[in-house]
Amino acid sequence: MMERPLPAVPAWETRMTDSTTERREWTVSGMDCAACTVKVTRAVERLPGVSDVKVALMGERLSLALADGATAAEEIEKIVRRLGYGIAPREREQPRQAALAPRRPHDDGCGGTCGHDRKAASPSGAGHGTPAGGSTPWYRTAKGRLVILTGALLSLAWAFELLAPAEWGYRAFLLACLIGVAPVAKRAFEALRLGQPFTIESLMTIAATGALFIGAAEEAALVVFLFAVGEVLEGVAAGKARDGIRALANLVPRTAIVEIDGQARETPADSLQIGQVVLVRPGDRVPADGEILDGTSGIDESPVTGESVPRTRGPGEPVFAGSINAEAALRVRVTREASDNTIARIIRLVEEAEEARAPTERFIDRFSRWYMPAIVGLAALVVVVPPLAFGAEWGTWIYRGLALLLIGCPCALVISVPASIASSLSAGARRGMLMKGGAVIEAAARVSHVAFDKTGTLTHGKPVVTDLIPAPGIGEAALLEVAGGVEAGSSHPLAQAILSRLAQEGVTPLPARAARVLVGQGAEAVVGGAPAWVSLPRHAAQRDGIEADALREATRLEGEGKTVVAVFRDGQPLGLIAMRDEPRGDAAEAMRQLRDLNVGAIMLTGDNPRTAAAIAGGLGMDYRAEMMPEDKLAAIRETGLPGSVMMIGDGINDAPALKQAGIGVAMGSGTDVALETADAAILRDRVTDVPALIRLARATMGNIRQNVTIALGLKAVFLVTSVLGITGLWIAILADTGATVLVTLNALRLLRFRPEQA
Repeated sequence: MMERPLPAVPAWETRMTDSTTERREWTVSGMDCAACTVKVTRAVERLPGVSDVKVALMGERLSLALADGATAAEEIEKIVRRLGYGIAPREREQPRQAALAPRRPHDDGCGGTCGHDRKAASPSGAGHGTPAGGSTPWYRTAKGRLVILTGALLSLAWAFELLAPAEWGYRAFLLACLIGVAPVAKRAFEALRLGQPFTIESLMTIAATGALFIGAAEEAALVVFLFAVGEVLEGVAAGKARDGIRALANLVPRTAIVEIDGQARETPADSLQIGQVVLVRPGDRVPADGEILDGTSGIDESPVTGESVPRTRGPGEPVFAGSINAEAALRVRVTREASDNTIARIIRLVEEAEEARAPTERFIDRFSRWYMPAIVGLAALVVVVPPLAFGAEWGTWIYRGLALLLIGCPCALVISVPASIASSLSAGARRGMLMKGGAVIEAAARVSHVAFDKTGTLTHGKPVVTDLIPAPGIGEAALLEVAGGVEAGSSHPLAQAILSRLAQEGVTPLPARAARVLVGQGAEAVVGGAPAWVSLPRHAAQRDGIEADALREATRLEGEGKTVVAVFRDGQPLGLIAMRDEPRGDAAEAMRQLRDLNVGAIMLTGDNPRTAAAIAGGLGMDYRAEMMPEDKLAAIRETGLPGSVMMIGDGINDAPALKQAGIGVAMGSGTDVALETADAAILRDRVTDVPALIRLARATMGNIRQNVTIALGLKAVFLVTSVLGITGLWIAILADTGATVLVTLNALRLLRFRPEQA
């Protein structure tokens, strides 16, 4: 499994982007839907010296580049609070806690406008140091209290209407409406001051005020109440969409048992330092990424990678924070700080993936920019045209125009894509499939061809030496001594196989210096005072490093699916070493699943054609052999249409092809370079997770299409019925709220989607 699943991410929250610009980050509470992020973004990006504004809904994070001396950070916070959201700088002093602590659903959306708890917006109050699962119930939030209050006032107003004179009933409804609409109107006014006249709050305020002017106080109060209920439901739904991230954060134990001066002491897990040794008892969760020093035990990695079968781990092998020690006590040396462990990096990736927005999401955002003004203009025409042109009654058409305003609110449409994307990212992360944003999901759904690297991707990446064939007059030990000298210190799988054979035979490699890799050919070094090479047979033949009989033997071994290297000095063949790397057990099943998805598969390898044919033939796929990194890059360009090819790899030589492909996927055990270059990562090292990722992406795009259909379909129906007078104000707001809730609930279905089931 992977020791370094994701590229390192700096633990600090503020960094310099150039000599005069500083990167700043805040925690923003109360954002329930994508419209909230749009409001914050547009308000903040207008400030002097502010650029590159990014707002993450699921991560509740605002980040931006701030020019030195242009706008004070306090001014940015003031602007966000005026919009009705809580905000506080992210902690810089304790990055480990910030990275790992679960965030509590904040007092959603009121900011300082209606009793918002400012502490809830701060990092410390947002779950840093709070008990796990400390979610605020909806009825304790400001919006929840507003719903209860307006609901009670509405009930009292109905009671007054039944028991008291009609005038008192009207006043009760008027009071209920004014109290309910006041915080909404305040947010609408602040948005207007910041250059955003077309917001859901402004439409709601106009509709409620207009209803009061035409004497529809009862309906106005009911509309305000239903709007408040809808906001609470959106907050609850957004909180559930964040639950996957919170669940990940809760995997890391709060404390760890550390060995200090021979004594075992309990200490906070987020204070662990690299190099410390921790004791992990049977049944305990591993508190940090580390390497086992003593003990052998079954490790349940399902909380981290989704791998359901525990794996036996022993000394020298890596373990992940959050995995469960199932059998025996282990001593583990910490290799990563809490802010940089597997769980923290997955959380950051899922949160930051929101920044890579899908093309569909960007289109809908652009669409909503003119959609709102168009709805306002259409409502105005509905109000004035019939009375002026046809002498119709003003009150009737004002009422219908107000209903049209409420129906036209784009909340459901705007949230239709990001809700699905967030659920998909969370569902994938639970199963060890990490995708860097909505753009990656949309690209994966369009994939028609998948190109695989061989070693470490389709195979285990752990070849073993099967044959030693010394040249005449050379012993096996002498052959291994030279080969071991050339490969000493190399991390290449073939080199590791040779060095393992030396260890088994008890052979000590000859001293070597000036070792270097010959890309796509092998390696060379000065061994025992003279140059020596470990190279592929075809390259050895160019330097008289292999005899004719040995070349024929190499061809025979390659036909058996083995990789053969020639060991030689200048003009002196020393012999052949044959190794075999077995295909992963699920590779053939993965190819079958890809065929069922109508996705083509091809293997791109630097190995010889005979070995490639033996591996590819057993898996039922095409192949291209003897490929240098630039050849893989060219093959990706030639295969299929732009954006339709997925590349799966794990090595440094795969990085260019991963970058060139429409979507690059790194296997979990891959190098940091491959993981940083790739668009997605598969942590479980299962080849069947490749078709699973495609299935998840396609299901997500199907879910998005369903959401857009629900949002636009309901609006189309009720726009017509509102203009015709069939439905009124309270039905309009109920339809808008209902569409938003339906879209969100439909998106949450992806959390239960099982992409591994073909």
